[in-house]
Amino acid sequence: MNPFLTLAVAIGAEISATLALKAADGLTKPGPTLVVVLGYGTALWLMSTSMDMLPIGVVYAIWAGVGMVGAALGGALLFGEVVNVAMIAGIAIIACGIAVLAAAQVQH
Repeated sequence: MNPFLTLAVAIGAEISATLALKAADGLTKPGPTLVVVLGYGTALWLMSTSMDMLPIGVVYAIWAGVGMVGAALGGALLFGEVVNVAMIAGIAIIACGIAVLAAAQVQH
């Protein structure tokens, strides 16, 4: 399997788990709590699989950057959290950094 696709699915699982963590209300709601456990378990397994094929620095940088952006945007969409100019600028900067890392890995 393509390591970047594996990493993308891992990040999707991590973002889902993170958003479910907020919805789980201190892990007191069974449905969201189950999503948290399954999501983080799946995310870590797939992240470790992608590390078999990609350098750890690239995997972790993409994981952290895309995960943060996804969680921030998901929080805004699902929970009405504030999106402001500084947040948008930060997301744009992170997206540029991720693009540079991904391009550097493809060339190597």
